[in-house]
Amino acid sequence: MRIDNYSLRQHHFLSFSILTLLLLSATSLGAQQLPKRYVAHATIDSIVVDGIDSETTWQKAAWSKAFIDIEGVDRPKYRTQMKMAWSEEYLYFFARMQEPHVWGNLKQRDTVIFQNNDFEIFIDPDGDTHNYYEFEVNALNTVWDLFLTRPYRNGTIVLDHWDINGLLSAVHVDGTLNDPSDIDKGWSVEVAIPWDVLVEASGSKQIPRDAFWRINFSRVNWQHDIIQGNYRRKTDKFGKRLPEYNWVWSPQYKINMHMPEYWGYVYFSTNPLMKLDDFTIPLDDQIKWFMYQDYAVVKEQLELNTATEDIDTRKIELMGQGISSSIVETPIGWYLQVKSPFTDRLLIIDHKGQFKTLTPSDEN
Repeated sequence: MRIDNYSLRQHHFLSFSILTLLLLSATSLGAQQLPKRYVAHATIDSIVVDGIDSETTWQKAAWSKAFIDIEGVDRPKYRTQMKMAWSEEYLYFFARMQEPHVWGNLKQRDTVIFQNNDFEIFIDPDGDTHNYYEFEVNALNTVWDLFLTRPYRNGTIVLDHWDINGLLSAVHVDGTLNDPSDIDKGWSVEVAIPWDVLVEASGSKQIPRDAFWRINFSRVNWQHDIIQGNYRRKTDKFGKRLPEYNWVWSPQYKINMHMPEYWGYVYFSTNPLMKLDDFTIPLDDQIKWFMYQDYAVVKEQLELNTATEDIDTRKIELMGQGISSSIVETPIGWYLQVKSPFTDRLLIIDHKGQFKTLTPSDEN
């Protein structure tokens, strides 16, 4: 039942219009807002996962930009920021959330944690939008960790009872938990995930030293009422729950976290002096964003039984190069492809939505 509830939520999120996609598809990728970037450095002291960022590593780690609304338009009511670090054993996360009323009532692991206010982490190691991790935690430090084989738009299999072996997590409340009589400052979350677990979906089986992964973060926040001294999610006059707020690090442009192509870029630097602007997003990845916009339109049209020759793909300009995608039909399914003018690689999104690259030697 938990998976069914979750799937219903995502099914609602995945509804879209071709008009929305076309509005997002500028003639130049430079007109779009780039996904957020972050440079994570190696730890310089031992971290105790206690929900408090007192260690020297955390004091030196850069805070992210403040989270924004998931659709990239509104500014959230309460501030959220995160920072990251890594060691030879763990990938570390720390998040701080402003919140005047810290509450939670879900205490069993792998329940649908976003039914409380929560903090969420999404990790796609190899950036192909398939085989990625999701982690959710509420103010009681109740965890939901799961593995998804692909986004919901592509018919995912959700491994709901998959657990992160060796996971460490802690929550610190700056105020009083579940006490409506006072005003809190907020709560913080600290998480350590073993690399041994994370590299299972990375393709390389190695810690990504001086490389990037695709990662995003979400904070779910519900409006609430206080009824007989307890917090309750707010409802309208008909008794229907008001929708939650979704505040994220890197915008998704619609209410759907399960579009990994929009997640941010986290670079794991071995250079302690490296700054954010020292890392730039590769041009082939910028082509990938354009391809996924085309992919959504093509997939929708083919589901309506439109002939491939009747579907127009667009042409964009990037760094002075004209780029267009083309549809290729095969006996086992269609795919989109672009020949990168920057690396000479063939960039592909197959009919199941998985991104792949072929080098010139692979093609031969």
